[in-house]
Amino acid sequence: MSAGSRQVWAGAPYPLGATWDGRGVNFALFSQRAERVELCLFDESGDRELERIALGEYTDEVWHCYLPNIAPGQLYGYRVFGPYEPQSGHRFNHHKLLLDPYVRLLRGRFQWNEAWFGYQFGHPAKDLSFDTRDSAPFLPKCCVVENVLEHAGKRDRRPWPDTVIYELHVRGFTMRHPALPAGSQGTFAGLGSASVISYLSDLGITAVELLPVHAAVDETMLVREGLRNFWGYNSVAFFAPAPALMASESLNEFRSMVQAFHNADIEVILDVVYNHSGEGDELGPTLSYRGIDNAAYYRLIAGAPRRYVDITGTGNTLDLHHPRVLQLVADSLRHWVEEMGVDGFRFDLGATLARNADGAFDPHSTFLQTLQQDPVLSSVKLIAEPWDLGRDSYQLGQFPPGWAEWNDRYRNTVRRFWRGDKGQVAELATRFAGSSDVFDHRGRRPWAGIDFITAHDGFTLEDLVSYREKHNAANRQANRDGANENYSWNCGIEGPTDDPHIRSTRLRQKCNLLGTLLLSLGTPMLLAGDEFGRSQLGNNNAYCQDNDISWVDWTLAQSAEGRILRDFVGKLIALRRAHPALRRDRFFRGVAPSGQVIKDVTWLMQDGTEMATADWIAPEQRFLGILLASQEYEQAAPTAGEMNRPGSFLVLVNSADDKISFRLPQLRGASRWQLLIDTAKLQHDEISPATVAGNSYLVHPTTFVVLGT
Repeated sequence: MSAGSRQVWAGAPYPLGATWDGRGVNFALFSQRAERVELCLFDESGDRELERIALGEYTDEVWHCYLPNIAPGQLYGYRVFGPYEPQSGHRFNHHKLLLDPYVRLLRGRFQWNEAWFGYQFGHPAKDLSFDTRDSAPFLPKCCVVENVLEHAGKRDRRPWPDTVIYELHVRGFTMRHPALPAGSQGTFAGLGSASVISYLSDLGITAVELLPVHAAVDETMLVREGLRNFWGYNSVAFFAPAPALMASESLNEFRSMVQAFHNADIEVILDVVYNHSGEGDELGPTLSYRGIDNAAYYRLIAGAPRRYVDITGTGNTLDLHHPRVLQLVADSLRHWVEEMGVDGFRFDLGATLARNADGAFDPHSTFLQTLQQDPVLSSVKLIAEPWDLGRDSYQLGQFPPGWAEWNDRYRNTVRRFWRGDKGQVAELATRFAGSSDVFDHRGRRPWAGIDFITAHDGFTLEDLVSYREKHNAANRQANRDGANENYSWNCGIEGPTDDPHIRSTRLRQKCNLLGTLLLSLGTPMLLAGDEFGRSQLGNNNAYCQDNDISWVDWTLAQSAEGRILRDFVGKLIALRRAHPALRRDRFFRGVAPSGQVIKDVTWLMQDGTEMATADWIAPEQRFLGILLASQEYEQAAPTAGEMNRPGSFLVLVNSADDKISFRLPQLRGASRWQLLIDTAKLQHDEISPATVAGNSYLVHPTTFVVLGT
């Protein structure tokens, strides 16, 4: 397996990875502490190792060589030699084939095997033992790819205030889609199909947020239970799409999917996991970073480097304070923007990425500054999950200008209000108004708050109104996993029911929650399938369920209730899009804009008078009227197609058990109020716009109403 007569040139230490220049390939791998690095070349099947070539050059801690006459399609991996001293933080084991951290494309699949591990799996000495089995037969191989001749380049991004996000899992969303052939179900090709994209476009979605698409592995615990890490938050290759999500062996499949979304004016946002890798703790496998330079890639416990700093709950934490690791992340992000065409990122456990060397959250961290000054990355949508499991783990509102953040305070408040909890009106008003107490500083705008009721993590909307308790037995962890407090209400019966009254109540509650979400100030995010009642049977942590629990059941979209709910969501999104007042770019101030006679927002009691201090703190108060002055909108000109006519909106929310006769405010110079939405009339013909007679409107129990002038 020597190089033999093959020409091996010195090559260059930059760029990292395998780079084809039309005549050959430059291979470059960073390892600060390695003693020797061998490049392993495989046949086209990836089953047979053909050659091992020593990277004889070592420049700036990068091992490199250039092989003329090597072309795209060549399969390869690395073997890295060095000390195996876990007590000192070193875990080199040249018997393990290692993935190139910069690999763009993988061929083959991950097949869990004890040979993955650098130590003798099951040995009494655990990770202090040393394993000599070859892991190559059980790993996909790195594949050299062609350079991208035409970069995706810059494109006009949709303004944040106009954004409606739809969170989905590539496989889960398409596995049971009736219009897709079997070969494309569960893949990027299927997601990029005309039938899928037209559905999302018709619904009014402007951005899809894809759960992790990076190549990932399953944890040993799941493999033993016959499960898999379905969500994919266990990345091992930050440049390569997951082979399991590909119908082909070409990166063009992903690029074509993105282009198809762009043709429909829908942006693509990736959920990315740079806080840890799929190699886990000291008992995890050796697949890439651990075997290349464990002490460089990971944060190790000072004074006990056999163990990993774990502020992610996954066993390890990537060390973004090391310049090469930070470079890896930044290069990866640019790759997905410039070469693959994506429009933004949602950063899993984002607080971890912004921690300094002492472990404290730092809004001026090197990672955040790196993205802020980068001419490519600073121009895309950046969304943080603003918490982790470290100290001071909750950092909502603390990310710098330019970032948006998942707002779980919004989720919890809206759930509690519509569940009927007392004392929620003041908090609901704050969340509805864009959470200015959290985000209104340093020039941040309302769009910085990603408002959501449901997400991949937790109950679906259907389950939120159908279950009081989580039902995670299928995860085989004795129902211990997943959140215990979901602020849910089953409407009287746990789980599915044919009771018409309960089904009607659940439908109304789903619409109440969705109506609040889509008309609140901030950036709304929907969970795939919520718009027609997708259920996970009460499982609020379906990360390991690659089956009907997680796969979207598209037959629900054709049911009577599914059509009502989907049409309702489409109507709400269209209403939001048509009226700038419902997606404004500035926080409310509670004052009348210049030249106007009513405030930008007025909070009303049921008699039409303005809320007083005592009303806000009354524990029994479960009704709120919200008067929005749509004349005031600080932009130079409306977007094409906007209805920028004068007018105002009334949003009435009633989570009480009693009817409310709301006295309608009379606005000077305005026409009579028109009924736009009433969730008590979903299954009747009365929902079409109609003029409201008289000076009051009857709001039914647990009902969401919208009126306009």
